[in-house]
Amino acid sequence: MWLPIVALIIGIVIGLMTDFRVPDEYSNYLSIAVLAALDTLFGGIRAYLQNTFDTNVFVSGFFFNILLAAGLAFLGVHLGVDLYLAAIFAFGVRLFNNIAVIRRMILTKWKTKQETDA
Repeated sequence: MWLPIVALIIGIVIGLMTDFRVPDEYSNYLSIAVLAALDTLFGGIRAYLQNTFDTNVFVSGFFFNILLAAGLAFLGVHLGVDLYLAAIFAFGVRLFNNIAVIRRMILTKWKTKQETDA
């Protein structure tokens, strides 16, 4: 569970220390890729809390989600349709669902611990 969090922190630090700018024409692709990565990250945290985490599923899902989202955005640009909105909606719904489940699981564990300690 600590590996994704460490990688996220390292990525943020490297991003803040460099003067890297993404061209405007790639901003849609990058935003969808970041959303897909966050969805996978929170899905991995959820799986870890449910004791169903599998590294192969996590890594393959991470890259597949990013490629799928970027592919939808690329296809949408060439068709003249805002298909990236579909990816944003799908990954956004999954992201909030995973966060809600994680929150409930943490609160349940916390409540159980409080009752055990009392």
